[in-house]
This record gives sequence, C-alpha cells and structure tokens, in this order.
Amino acid sequence: MSRLILLNKPYGVLCQFTDQAGRATLKDCVAVPGVYAAGRLDTDSEGLLLLTDDGRLQHRVADPRHKLAKTYLVQVEGEPDEAALARLRAGLDLGDFHTLPCEARPVAEPDWLWPRDPPVRFRKSVPTSWLEIVLREGKNRQVRRMTAKVGYPTLRLIRVAIGPWRLDGLQPGQWRALDPAGLGPLAGTPGRRASAAGPRHTPAARTKPHKTERRK
Repeated sequence: MSRLILLNKPYGVLCQFTDQAGRATLKDCVAVPGVYAAGRLDTDSEGLLLLTDDGRLQHRVADPRHKLAKTYLVQVEGEPDEAALARLRAGLDLGDFHTLPCEARPVAEPDWLWPRDPPVRFRKSVPTSWLEIVLREGKNRQVRRMTAKVGYPTLRLIRVAIGPWRLDGLQPGQWRALDPAGLGPLAGTPGRRASAAGPRHTPAARTKPHKTERRK
C-alpha cells in the first residue's frame, strides 16, 4: 500500500533528506525509508509538507497543472489595505512571471500558533498583521515576492493546507500517516514527535546522523 505522510516542517529544515553541510533536513523529522517530498517548502517557511512513496500522488501534488489549492498563513510587516489585497487577488507581474489570481484576506493571529525558533524580528515602530493566501500554483518564494510587491514584506510563512490535507494538530517536527485514498489515519500510525524535546522544535537539539551512516 502507498504511503502518505503529513509533516509539520519546522523553520530552518531543508526540504530534502541529505545535506553535505550538515544542516537540518527532513531525515531529522521523518525516519521512514522510501518516501520523498511531494512539492517543496522553503527552508525559512513552516508548515504542511506531504511525503509519499507514490509517484502518481507526488505528481498530482507537485505539478502546477493540477492547480491543487495551497493555503498559507502569512505574517506581514504593516497592515495591507483593500487596494493591496485586490492587487494580490488579481495577479501580479513579478518580472519573470505573472501570478495567477488567488484568494487573499486578512485574518486574526491564530490562537493555536506555536512560537517560532528563532523568533521573528520586529521593528517596534511598524505594526504587523496576518493574511490567509490561497494559491493554485507554486513558484519559488512566490508568496514572499507577492507581499513584497504590494509593499508588505513577509515576516513569517506557514502552510496550513494542501488540497484536502490539513496541518490540524501537528506541532513542528510531528507527522502522521494517512491513507492516500483519504480514508483517514492508518492503523498503527499515530502522529509522532521527531524529538523528545516536546512540541517546540529546537534545531540545535536534533541528533545528526553519523558520518559513516549511508545517506539516502
């Protein structure tokens, strides 16, 4: 049976299983052989990442032609007005490509949100606010480039949903396995925590693989 893993990727973790420089990777969170990321999430972004050993599912999630909705919570510097939100929704010319129309709306800061490690750096004289942005494409650093284009730089970016799959209840570094057919959690595969340090993710506390360990 195919595997589908929902991971809450912590801030600072590379979206790959190996790194010659010894930086934190997905291997520090998910010790499951044979799976790979379906799509990507920037190192400085957090939240939902799907991993699978099913090539067809990986293609469905990662290929922009399928226009699978991806939902992000975005903390920005400043308080976007309706004109800025309208520009985001209509699509933007970012130079190398023009974004598709999307959904963008202001939201309250989530009460379930975990503290980021390291914390976001703020400017005391500038307020911050939160947006929910839903895209059906996924260019490199697209959300950050979009908010910067309309004058509100992104401070923190968290993906909370990909199509029908949601982050619900997962803390940074935790994952759970689901039935790829959408039938719910598989027996014997509860959500797991990557570290005994608790729900807060501390990159420095992770155990790095031994140099002699064979990498994937």
